[in-house]
Amino acid sequence: MEFFCYHRDRVGSLPLRRELGEAHWAYMDQYEAELIARGPTFAADGETPTGSVHIVDLPDSAAARSFAFDEPNYQAGAYRDVLLRRWRNLLGRTMWEFPGGRTDGNRYLVIGLGPGPEADLQIPDDQDELIAYGPLLSDDGEVWLGTAALVRMPEVEAARGVLTEGRYADIEVHAWEFGGRR
Repeated sequence: MEFFCYHRDRVGSLPLRRELGEAHWAYMDQYEAELIARGPTFAADGETPTGSVHIVDLPDSAAARSFAFDEPNYQAGAYRDVLLRRWRNLLGRTMWEFPGGRTDGNRYLVIGLGPGPEADLQIPDDQDELIAYGPLLSDDGEVWLGTAALVRMPEVEAARGVLTEGRYADIEVHAWEFGGRR
């Protein structure tokens, strides 16, 4: 089962995150084979971390909750909240298989949360800039709750345009970069 996990930073948590950097890396190393995508999000300055995205393939919801809530930064209070949802990998690949590579262009996390009806369940026609893409689902995987994507786009509004305007209660766009030791 695939899960989307977004830990959002608590204001002022950067010193704590720096202190726990190696503990975070060591924890994530345990999940290397299960990770589909990962990486930090940033504030408008492009340098201040605002969160951490992990898309992971785990056996069940209990394993996903353990993954999210046993993470060292979460345990130490660096994160203010966690968005944890079932997810479906519509691209069928990991971020490391993205043909555009790790570094060229601007990268974004795009999250659309909505009350329904379902939207954006098909891969957009121009998928060359999609790093990861799929629906956010209820715990049982039956109810659509939104869509999450990692994209390479020239700017924020182009990233926002990956999701259908007006079909979501809100569309969040966060600067993002590839994470991991690979």
